[in-house]
Amino acid sequence: MIFDETKCQLGEGPLWHPTRNQLFWFDILGHRLHTKGKHWQFDTYVSAAGWVDDDTLIVASAKALHRFDITTGEHSEICGLEAGNSITRSNDGRADPQGGFWIGTMGINAEKDAGAIYRYYKGELRQLFAPITISNAICFAPDGKTAYFTDTPTQKIMRVSLDADGWPNAEPELHLDLCGTDDRPDGAVIDQDGNMWNAQWGRGRVAGYKPDGTFIKAFEFPAPQTTCPSFGGKDLTTLFCTSAATGLPENDTNGKTFQTETDIKGQAEHQVIL
Repeated sequence: MIFDETKCQLGEGPLWHPTRNQLFWFDILGHRLHTKGKHWQFDTYVSAAGWVDDDTLIVASAKALHRFDITTGEHSEICGLEAGNSITRSNDGRADPQGGFWIGTMGINAEKDAGAIYRYYKGELRQLFAPITISNAICFAPDGKTAYFTDTPTQKIMRVSLDADGWPNAEPELHLDLCGTDDRPDGAVIDQDGNMWNAQWGRGRVAGYKPDGTFIKAFEFPAPQTTCPSFGGKDLTTLFCTSAATGLPENDTNGKTFQTETDIKGQAEHQVIL
């Protein structure tokens, strides 16, 4: 069940690169991008990525989006991301079916309403939603017509309609209301059938919901602070999940990255168009 023994203070952003058949993920507080058996150190927070080609990722840091060369480890700035704001960093992010890259920000200390959600598409970075306290659950329906996101403290996952280019063309609507439960929505991913799989901070699980919000089942992991899922493996039926050790007692599993085989088929992660 443990995919990688590395303990992350705040594991996040697992990305299965579909042409390399390789998982990447981040330790936000450790300023690191990881893959199995290797990591790259940054000088600031890094949190999410999308794949551009076989050897290139787009990586979100505290103050910019970067073009990252997997082979050399070199990176160059694509554009700033709240570069003049000293209290925020990047958090959850994912590529959409149209080739855009969505990225959320939040306060370094989770300051209320400090963050926002942005989309980078063909050279343009545009703010979509604000204010946001803790941006999470950014994911997309297979047909590219709907995006999902949450502001974790609200315990409400929202959906928003997208136009043909992937830009929101309506106001967000309530998709899943977890208020009154212990379920705090963190990262999420949509499978090929349109079902949402949501990591829930404090619950040690990834919970599945049908497009109408009906609960399907949950996959449990031996770390309470589950942060983000990703489907990968040869058939896209392996569910990976990152976790966080921050604030928890030292043990053998907190902060590690997990995997479990499922009867669910994920979507391949979408390619980012720079």
